[in-house]
Amino acid sequence: MKSKITGQRFLAVTLLNVLITVVEIIGGLLSGSLALLSDAFHNMGDSFSIILGYVAQQLGGKSENRKQTYGYRRAEILSALTNSLLLLVIAIFLIGEAIQRLGHPEHINGRLMLVVAVVGLLANFASAALLHSGSHDSLNVKATYLHVLSDALSSVAVIIGGIILSFVNIPWLDPLLTIGVAIYIGLEALPIISQTIKILMQSSPDLDYDNITADLKGVAGVNDVHHVHAWMIDENHIIFSAHLNCDDLRLSEVEGIYSQVEQILREKYHICHITIQAEYGRGRDENLFNTPVDKQHMINDKDNDK
Repeated sequence: MKSKITGQRFLAVTLLNVLITVVEIIGGLLSGSLALLSDAFHNMGDSFSIILGYVAQQLGGKSENRKQTYGYRRAEILSALTNSLLLLVIAIFLIGEAIQRLGHPEHINGRLMLVVAVVGLLANFASAALLHSGSHDSLNVKATYLHVLSDALSSVAVIIGGIILSFVNIPWLDPLLTIGVAIYIGLEALPIISQTIKILMQSSPDLDYDNITADLKGVAGVNDVHHVHAWMIDENHIIFSAHLNCDDLRLSEVEGIYSQVEQILREKYHICHITIQAEYGRGRDENLFNTPVDKQHMINDKDNDK
């Protein structure tokens, strides 16, 4: 079951991020640490992302209606995409700033940098704990959770840098840490961007269509399957439609076939919304994905000629 993160938890995480942001901006300015300032701006972006994630979750929970017959679940996918793109933009910005700092290194107050980074790490761990329960079931919450985790990693990197700079003056260490954290942030964002775009483009979910075909043809009265469409509303809800070539049956008998087909698709393949159209002879020249057999042969012949 998909777990929901409560508004109180989102509020607590937002307040923690605002607190971290203020502390790190002050600490970064006083210590001269770009890594600390970059982490502060990262946290500022996180505050926006957490609020957006909560609004999207509330909107996604609204019931279906005449204007949105599939409901509002895509709001969470849009939020996840927005948050992940924001992470990527932040990563690119941080890398640019760090490269400039490499050319003009500054003295860093390592001890102050260390103290502020420890405060940030503790607050980020608290935020991550609040969001952890929903991060496995929702791309929206996962994107927000990754924001917080990337902040925690940033704090770890800054702590390591602070410890070193407390004893040794290495001007290039601070921007180098910033680049490392930024690369990590970008790499964490890319898979979510890819998955959300696939969902928004209505790409097919990962289903075993050969086994589905065999299972449906195994239902008494079903002779063939064609015109299959499958897509996702969000990462947890698969929509499936298909045409079935059946024996010449009465409507009451076809309804029995529908019940068996729906049971197979729901229980074995975890499909939540199923639309089936029964036919007798119509569509026999179509394959599983609605390409007429003779046209498919023409496509294959052209491919073989290349």
